[in-house]
Amino acid sequence: MKDIFRENRAALIALAVLLIGVMSSVMIVPETTQAVVVRTGEPVRVINRFRPNADFGQTGAGLVMRIPILEQVVWIDKRVMDVDMQRQQVLSTDQLRLEVDAYARFRIIDPITMVETAGTTERVAEQLQPILTSVLRQELGKRSFQSLLTAERGQAMKNIKDGLDRQAREYGAQVIDVRIKRADLPDGTPLESAFARMQSARNQEAITIRAQGEKNAQIIRAQAQADASRTYADSFGKDPEFYDFYRAMQSYDATFAAPDGSTQIILSPDNQYLRQFRGG
Repeated sequence: MKDIFRENRAALIALAVLLIGVMSSVMIVPETTQAVVVRTGEPVRVINRFRPNADFGQTGAGLVMRIPILEQVVWIDKRVMDVDMQRQQVLSTDQLRLEVDAYARFRIIDPITMVETAGTTERVAEQLQPILTSVLRQELGKRSFQSLLTAERGQAMKNIKDGLDRQAREYGAQVIDVRIKRADLPDGTPLESAFARMQSARNQEAITIRAQGEKNAQIIRAQAQADASRTYADSFGKDPEFYDFYRAMQSYDATFAAPDGSTQIILSPDNQYLRQFRGG
């Protein structure tokens, strides 16, 4: 048995490497998940993309191939998701302060836009929460408390949904529905209610500004990473040996440059990791 392994050692090693490469190239995409394949920092294709009224099993889910290491996968939930709004105080036109609790339902319909602007579905929900609050406050602030108890409430919900949906499209999301769970008069004295309302309004305004800033920062970082990956790819194609040397130097710096100098690493002089020290 040992002789057989020794004689076919190279072939067995090559077979094992090939098997590992094939296994890392194959991935399974569930029906409930969209997969965005990112190559050198840029989304290149979408697997199992959401399509309205598409038949189950006809959307591209299942076994798919990718290029190992070069291509990364971002998983996106294909199902309807919820975003809850924290209870807020809203001043109606008849000067009544209302405690409003609402939620919205959305799904991702443009995965590439979502990856470029937010990165994950959790980040989309975080970005939509202050927007929902802002749109709801603006719409309910135009109406009286009595109107929310009549059929006019349905039109208010439609306006809130449309306003939220317009801004959600910037994150690749579609708002399906918006609902108010409760709208009650608050407890406490009028002065306390007024103070809480003003504080809540300023906090929500600050959250909205920060959310917009984070969105812009995400776009800038994504573009910078794409440019850096493209530059690395171009340099690798022009001079592979220099690219290997440069990446080795970065690895050495991260491995050996301990801040307190206490790290100890024992390696054989002929270790492949130290090839650049030998002038390789």
